[in-house]
Amino acid sequence: MKPTTDRMLNRIKDMYMFIRDNGTVTTQDLVDEFGITPRTIQRDLNVLAFNDLVISPTRGKWTTTNKRVKLTS
Repeated sequence: MKPTTDRMLNRIKDMYMFIRDNGTVTTQDLVDEFGITPRTIQRDLNVLAFNDLVISPTRGKWTTTNKRVKLTS
């Protein structure tokens, strides 16, 4: 796997775990935590949402779904 792809997958995994551990978070919370642009955060959230791992109950807020996930290191 390309290093950039590996870095992206690790970031998305970390983002999912941050949302899971903190409950409902805002896009700005994610920007502050990960130090990346809101656009990159949005792209990563779209990947998680496409896979039914997160939902946005209200605009700009995100929470995890009840879908079971097996996390590997």
